[in-house]
Amino acid sequence: MKPFHCTECNKCFSQMSTLIRHQSVHTGMKPFNCTECNKSFNRKSKFTIHQRIHMGVKPFICADCGKSFTEKRNLIIHQRIHTGLKPFHCTECNKSFSQKSTLTKHHRVHTGMKPFHCTECNKRFSQKAYLTRHQKRHTGMKPFHCTECNKCFSQKSTLIQHQSVHTGIKPFNCTECNKSFNRQSKLTIHQRIHLGVKPFICADCGKGFTEKGNLNIHQRIHTGLKPFHCTECNKSFKRKAALKIHQRIHLGVKPFICADCGKNFTEKGNLTRHQRRHTGMKPFHCTECNKCFSQKSTLIQHQSVHTGMKPFNCTECNKSFNRKSKLTIHQRIHMGVKPFICADCGKSFTEKGNLNIHQRIHTGMKPFHCTECNKSFSQKSKLTIHQRIHTGMKPFHCTECNKSFSQKSKLTIHQRIHTGMKPFTVLSVIKDSVSRQSSQNTREDTQE
Repeated sequence: MKPFHCTECNKCFSQMSTLIRHQSVHTGMKPFNCTECNKSFNRKSKFTIHQRIHMGVKPFICADCGKSFTEKRNLIIHQRIHTGLKPFHCTECNKSFSQKSTLTKHHRVHTGMKPFHCTECNKRFSQKAYLTRHQKRHTGMKPFHCTECNKCFSQKSTLIQHQSVHTGIKPFNCTECNKSFNRQSKLTIHQRIHLGVKPFICADCGKGFTEKGNLNIHQRIHTGLKPFHCTECNKSFKRKAALKIHQRIHLGVKPFICADCGKNFTEKGNLTRHQRRHTGMKPFHCTECNKCFSQKSTLIQHQSVHTGMKPFNCTECNKSFNRKSKLTIHQRIHMGVKPFICADCGKSFTEKGNLNIHQRIHTGMKPFHCTECNKSFSQKSKLTIHQRIHTGMKPFHCTECNKSFSQKSKLTIHQRIHTGMKPFTVLSVIKDSVSRQSSQNTREDTQE
């Protein structure tokens, strides 16, 4: 029975004193003032509890661990950690909680209720604490400082996690592979790899992920969203980490150094891939032809040889490519763009690789050596063709007469016998001869 009713909101109470205290919610009256910090309270009992903070008094002590509290109810809630008591149950999913307030917050998961909204961007939150943390993004406030490196954080929990970088403490261990983590949440995510669990599914393409953050990043592929912008060149990125790596280009920072040759890199992944040149490691294998590669991306590109897939099409000539980078280079032909220029002779090229090969004419560099006869070549492709002399390999076959050739160009010339094709006029042959002679003179002048 609750015979005492509030005339403002019709809430009912079993005691008159409780109703009187409640009415101060509507009147806003808080007659009890703290002389230390000017905070006001609607009840004397709350004021008394508050004063203990200033006095440093914590009269309620846990018999199990000795932790002390300013008020009795906080001790009662704390003791449930030791007893395991969770008296508040969710009627929707039977999950239990040690505090009523935690159950109230949990209910919002089922109702979808988000009563706390940001006045800056109108984003809504189920808990006030989440809103408070979010608002620090707008204010830029980072009140929690690391005493080791002075790095600042917007949340205390993030600071605590960061401090494990300095201490090296990783108390959460995986029983499958003995890998250690500084957070329980990271261990939980990691364990999904062993279990094969990917609970976060993309609604657009059905791809699954072990953690929600990776799903959010992936969805930007479908939405095209790139929320992280470079202030130097306005380039945008899907991930904050990618922006940080990119910014090193402007800063000239290359913190990852190869111990073998001293070459520097802006990101660790590039160093790892580079080191495989020294070790000769090629861990990525093609299941079709057993060819090995040092990078996964190169394997994926190679596999299109077997599948025949060329998803990147030129709108000018309908030529197709298995890589976007190849299409970009090809499009320069139509645009007449040759951005890579030789500093020695001014000749320009559509791609950097061709410029690098060309510059060997001026330097005389021939880095590719035949192990059979020690002959050297400026291009790897020329070494490959040359090695067929020693192996006797002739992989290019004429479908008309089954004659074989060591080079594709020789097969093409041979096939003209069957087709009767004569693409070169006398004038074009003379011009080609003059051009070759001029090129030979240039090389000779350079070598002198």
